Order: sequence, then structure tokens, then C-alpha cells
Amino acid sequence: MTQRLLDLAGEGGVDWSSARVLDPASGGGAFLLEAASRMRRALEGSEPAFILAQLGTRLSGLELDPHAASLSQAALEIFLSDLSTASGRAAPIFVKVCDTLEETPVAQYDLVIGNPPYGRVTLSAAQRARYARSLYGHANLYGVFTDVALRWTRPGGVIAYLTPTSVLGGQYYTALRQLLAAEAPPVAIDFVHARRGVFEDVLQETLLALYRKGGKRDRFQVHYLNVDNEREARLTKNGKVGLPINAGAPWLAPREPGHVGLIKAAEGMAARLSDWGYGVSTGPLVWNRFKSQMRTRAARGLHPLIWAEAVTADGRFVFRAQKKNHAPYFKTEAGDEWLVVNQRCVLVQRTTAKEQLRRLIAAELPQAFIDTHGGVIVENHLNMVRALGKPIVTPAAVAAVLNSDVVDQVFRCISGSVAVSAFELEAIPLPPASAMAPIERLVANGSPRGAIEKALRGLYGLKA
Repeated sequence: MTQRLLDLAGEGGVDWSSARVLDPASGGGAFLLEAASRMRRALEGSEPAFILAQLGTRLSGLELDPHAASLSQAALEIFLSDLSTASGRAAPIFVKVCDTLEETPVAQYDLVIGNPPYGRVTLSAAQRARYARSLYGHANLYGVFTDVALRWTRPGGVIAYLTPTSVLGGQYYTALRQLLAAEAPPVAIDFVHARRGVFEDVLQETLLALYRKGGKRDRFQVHYLNVDNEREARLTKNGKVGLPINAGAPWLAPREPGHVGLIKAAEGMAARLSDWGYGVSTGPLVWNRFKSQMRTRAARGLHPLIWAEAVTADGRFVFRAQKKNHAPYFKTEAGDEWLVVNQRCVLVQRTTAKEQLRRLIAAELPQAFIDTHGGVIVENHLNMVRALGKPIVTPAAVAAVLNSDVVDQVFRCISGSVAVSAFELEAIPLPPASAMAPIERLVANGSPRGAIEKALRGLYGLKA
């Protein structure tokens, strides 16, 4: 992947004979070492002292961990040792030990490259103010380091980063996507697919992205990097896709070659759940905060407690609490009225993995069940798609659409994590409500899923 990310930079116009390169989180120096190798090859035939001087001037790393910094510096010195011997000069110092977030950036690099650190971070008040333009809620290090990269890159230069795919769709990266679209739109994205057992849990949701500072907001190229083992990978080129008008919304991008036509169809869909008359919220009960109010048997004054397993894989609502610690009933106390759900809605499981047959698993919570029990309690591992006033599309039709294969595939082109978030559900491109009458009829008549799927694919302009 290191080589592919530098290949991507080269395809973006980086000239290794003259480019200035920075890795702002250089770690053990993998990207610095590969960049040094390419710079050296581009200067082949030059005097050893000249090559050393060029690399010393044009290649830099920033690293917080002094041990990692010393390892990467040592690796570079070993790689350049023959030049040092031939010229009688020591290798330059390439890596600066520092807190990158506190460094004063100079927009002078043709390429800022790397695998920035991941994970939520608590920023100081001064740091939050400094990086406010790219923050939305909690700060994640790779989001902040993308903002950092923008500050070090010269106009016309490129950023080549290895990051999780969640940057394309997660709500916390809303501001970052808007910033990138405005200042450094994507040029190309490689989705990394690893064979099971190869880098397990590392590459499953990973991408390589190339952004150009000051570039035009054009359609960008998509590739797939299929990793067979630690040394072999295959690259497949796919089509180009564009950014949404609202760049803070999730960026639709085909996660596999078969998604290209689907993306093209989805780009023309302007409706969202809100246009159908719905909003999405998470179930209000965080169960471990209310353990003392959970009950194993029905009794007067108790409400059914709806867990994620109540939504079956085939899209049915079945009242059950089968997992450990999952009690089926709940006793409300004074002030708990906000926990009670009195209106029918569509329940959607909040956690699914891309390896599962379906990412969207939904079921209608019937009004009759709610009325029988005087309300229900919905646990936090379920999303609730709830009507805002009088909806234009029925909950049964909403559940059927969310359970369709076509919408499940669209969602996969939005989501980059195991979470099925309210934000991403609300971003799914949908047919206009005015076109939903055929779906409504099929659902009302109890038609088989295949018939609903065929009609829905027609609404998306896809072949049956």
C-alpha cells in the first residue's frame, strides 16, 4: 500500500526530481523511505553530495514519538549510507521530533503524504479554535491531520493519505468534507479490499485518497486495490464519480465495480427520508443506565422493551429478548415518559458489518402492538424512522424500501463503518414520494419481495 499511495501521487503529477515532500505523522518512516527511493532514482547519475543535499532540502517528517523518529531517521541513513560514504558527508536530518498539531505550517510542499493517526482526541481550547473549520462534534486525529496537510501543501500540490472510509460518510466529518471540496477536491480514491485473513480488521474499511489543493471540483477516479497477501495486490480501475451539491453530505462512491451504474442512478435521486415525511433518531433507552427497571416477566404497568434482535434478518418485527442481559419488559418511573414510544415507526438495526448479507435490516413496529401494551421502550441499538406529522409514504413501504437489495447497495456506497447512523440513513437517495404509488400497492397487497425489488429498481432507472 505504501508503494501504491506514492504511485497515486505520481499519477497526480508529483515530479520526484524536484518535489518537496512531507509526512506530518511519519512514524517508522515507511512513506519517507519510499519517497527517498523515488527521489534518488529520479536523480540517478548526479553526484552523491548533490543527491544528499537535495533529499535533505526536499524530504521531511514530523513525529511526536522520539523512538519512532529515531528509527525512521536510522532507516533513511542506512538507505543512503553509500552516498554518505562516497561523498564523505553525513546524511541530513529528515525527521523532526515535535507535536505536529502545534507546528506553524508553511504551504511549501508539493506532496503531503502519510497514514495519519486514528482515534478520537481531546483538543485544547486553542487547538479547537485553530482547527474549527474542519471539526464537527468530536475530533478525530485523522480528520485533524487532514486539515494539517492542507496547511502544509502549496497551491497545486497534492495530499495522499491512507484513511478509514468513514471520512466519506460519517457525520463527524461533515465539516472536513466541506473543507476538502472547497480547498482540495479529490482527484482519485482507491478502495482497499483485503482477502479474509490478510491484515484482518485493518484494511477492511480503508481507502487511499489523492486530493489537489486549489483543484477543480471535478468527477474523481475510483480504483480498487485488492490485497491478496502481504506482498501481492491487484489494481482495478473503475469509473468516475462526482461530489454532492452539499459537500458535507456523504460522498457516494462505488465500493465495488458493480456499483457504478447504481451510483449514476442514485446521483439523480433528490428525495430523502425527510421528503417522505420522516426523521431518524436512535432508541432512547441506554439499557445499562436503567438496569434496576428491567423485568423478566410481564406485569401490570410494564412496557415491552424492544431490542435489536426484535428486527429479524428477513425484515419482520418479532417481540423477543434472547441475548444475555436482555430483559423483555421495563418499568417506567416518574420522569421516564420520554422513554415511551407511542407511535408506529420503522426500526433499523444500528450495527451491521459489510460482510453481512445485508447492511440495512428494518421492520415496521406496528401500531397495534404499541396500543396493546400502552407504548413500548426502544433500546439504543435500534434506529427509529419516525413520521414527522402525517407522512407521505407509509411506514410499511419505508420498511420495504430499506429492506430492498438496491437500497442496501446504495447504503454500502455511503457507509464506511459498522454503524448504521441516523445521519447516513437520512442521506440515502430515494425516489420522489410521488413515484411511490406502485410500491405502496405491492406492499399493501403482500406481494413477494422480488416484485417489490423489480419495481424499485425501475424507479432507480436500473434493469430488473
